[in-house]
Amino acid sequence: MSFKSEIARRRTFGIISHPDAGKTTLTEKLLLFGGAIQEAGAVKSNKIKKGATSDFMEIERQRGISVATSVLAFEYKGTKINILDTPGHKDFAEDTFRTLTAVDSVIVVIDVAKGVEEQTEKLVEVCRMRNIPMIVFINKLDREGKDAFDLLDEVEQKLGLKVTPMSFPIGMGYDFKGIYNLWEQNVNLFSGDSRKNIEETTEISDLSSEKLDELIGDASAEELRDNIELVQGIYPKFDKTKYLEGHLQPVFFGSALNNFGVRELLDAFVEIAPTPRAKQSEERLVKPDEDKFTGFVFKIHANMDPNHRDRLAFIKIVSGTFKRNTPYLHVRNNKKLKFSSPNAFFAEKKEIVDISYPGDIVGLHDTGNFKIGDTLTEGEVINYKGIPSFSPEHFRYINNADPLKSKQLYKGIDQLMDEGVAQLFTLELNGRKVIGTVGALQYEVIQYRLEHEYGAKCTYENLNVHKACWVEPTDKKNQEFEEFSRVKQRFLAKDKRGQLVFLADSMFTLQMTQQKYPSIIFHFTSEYDS
Repeated sequence: MSFKSEIARRRTFGIISHPDAGKTTLTEKLLLFGGAIQEAGAVKSNKIKKGATSDFMEIERQRGISVATSVLAFEYKGTKINILDTPGHKDFAEDTFRTLTAVDSVIVVIDVAKGVEEQTEKLVEVCRMRNIPMIVFINKLDREGKDAFDLLDEVEQKLGLKVTPMSFPIGMGYDFKGIYNLWEQNVNLFSGDSRKNIEETTEISDLSSEKLDELIGDASAEELRDNIELVQGIYPKFDKTKYLEGHLQPVFFGSALNNFGVRELLDAFVEIAPTPRAKQSEERLVKPDEDKFTGFVFKIHANMDPNHRDRLAFIKIVSGTFKRNTPYLHVRNNKKLKFSSPNAFFAEKKEIVDISYPGDIVGLHDTGNFKIGDTLTEGEVINYKGIPSFSPEHFRYINNADPLKSKQLYKGIDQLMDEGVAQLFTLELNGRKVIGTVGALQYEVIQYRLEHEYGAKCTYENLNVHKACWVEPTDKKNQEFEEFSRVKQRFLAKDKRGQLVFLADSMFTLQMTQQKYPSIIFHFTSEYDS
């Protein structure tokens, strides 16, 4: 197959939602239709009971939430699909925001009963800023929920989207009979049997036909006719160009848990979703069909396999082909690296691949060369933009609870910080370690992973810090900076890269410090110098 046709058959997308909207269940069912797994929750292991395929970290199975983005690839109708299943919980939003830099489109999952929730609003806002094409999937139709038209209004108003329904429910909750697919003009009847893999559909191109009354009953058929007439009168017709530009969002209804409405979503997705898109770098716009390879690191994961202590850097390929055992330039370090075993993913299962194309996600074994945002190329100096780094909102001292395991503790902290889960600060005054996170739940995840992946135990102590600010003196030798360093010594720390950080204990302290030392610039992200 030619290079261009390999690009044309790829679709790389992320699934985003508020926690519990059914994101991971939808991922499972898409894999089921793609034939990538034989049954839902099909992770077979002697240690682990059945759990969601994409939630492969032990803590995710215990808590029932996704805490890290997982990458899954499968083939469907000749199309290579790469899914990035993201955490919904707000404490892990940083991972999700970074992942959105690596996708070409997004599916937004909304719970029929809860409607649009806070975390969904934030994530959709990021997608809108970047004009990422979005498809909306309204989930859990087999439960009692809001009226379909009310939900569509809510999606338009709260998320600022322009929607067009591609399927429409027949009834809801206890009265749920199925879905009318406007895209393919057929009816899919709901039997409530969640074990069946593929549903039967009945083609109905003319809604006035008596066949519809026979299938769903006179009252439901009449209601459906009225609803579809209303849909066609109110909402714009689907326009692929507008969808690809991020100006129109198709909506599908279904129940992921019952495999229902998922096939419609997948079939339409394969047909309309964008192939790998061009990406803006600081230097120029890079197109996927360029000959020369470029890609960037959007995620690092320590201990994909705890037995081997391996650390993987996830690379999204933007242009050209990535070949095994070929030297590529690591732009930030200005050195050539080659990789003997690049991996493609199916949750925690990995396969070594010889060649990968734009849109693909490749995992590279990393001994500590990479950090998030790094670029690999065939020689050209390119830096991709838009990988955010957040200023932490929670701060705690980390203490070693087992003095015999201090080596393991520091190695574990070092590797987990590289993943971007949290940030490490070392106080200048006494060398104590402080961990800053965006969400409080991350402390639990760090503690759990240190113990189960590194054999180290830690405890935390609260620390009163309002904000971490990276310090940039205009002149390190001037008196003002020397006075600042002396007076504020107990609030100063170094981050993992050795940059000076001011840990302000209140907004008032920060404002007073800024006024008193005008020659010092205080940054709220650590990326100001890169």
